[in-house]
Amino acid sequence: MASKKAKPVLYRRKRELKTNYKKRLRLLMSKKHRLVLRISNQKIMAQVVGFEVQGDKVHIATSSDSLLKSGWSYSLKNFPAAYLTGLNLAKLAKEKIGNEELILDTGFRTPLKKGKIYAFLKGALDGGLNVKHRDSEDIFPSEEKISGKDIQNYASSLKEKSPEEFQKKFTSYLKNNADPTQMSAIFEKVKVKLSS
Repeated sequence: MASKKAKPVLYRRKRELKTNYKKRLRLLMSKKHRLVLRISNQKIMAQVVGFEVQGDKVHIATSSDSLLKSGWSYSLKNFPAAYLTGLNLAKLAKEKIGNEELILDTGFRTPLKKGKIYAFLKGALDGGLNVKHRDSEDIFPSEEKISGKDIQNYASSLKEKSPEEFQKKFTSYLKNNADPTQMSAIFEKVKVKLSS
C-alpha cells in the first residue's frame, strides 16, 4: 500500500494570511526601505521600515487617527484621510530618511487604479517622499475625490432633498460635530497644517 505524501506545513504567518513571503522577498531584494501601508476597518496605518537581520526596524510610524489633532473629524479611512495620512507620514519621514528612494509595500492588498492606496501614495509624494511608482498621473484618484468634494456635493444635495435621509447617512459625522457639507474646506485646512 502506497504511503500518502505528507503536505508541507506552511509558516504560521502565511497560514494566518499575515505575510506573503514571495512578495516580501521581492521587496527585500530591492535593498530599499519600505513604505508599509495597512488599511483596517477603522483606520489607515503607515510606516517606513528597514530590514535588519534580527528583524524589521520601524523608523517612522503614523496612522490616520493622528489627523484628529490637526482638526480632521471625519472618517479615518476614506480617500481624504488616506491622502492626509500619506502627507503626514512624509512630514515625519523627511527629517529621518531625506530623499532616499522607498518602495511601496501594501501587503496582501493589490493597489487598484484610482483607489485609496494611490490616494495615500499621492499624499506621500506631495509631501516630498521619493517613492518608486509607475510614473503616470492616471493611477491617482481625482482631486475631487481626494479632497472629499464628491462626498461634500452628495451631502449638500441630500440635505436639500431629504433632511431625514441626510441625518441617517451621515450620523457618525454629525455625532462628531463634523459637517459633511464642509468637508473639502476642512481638508484644505488640515492639508495646510500638515504641509507647514
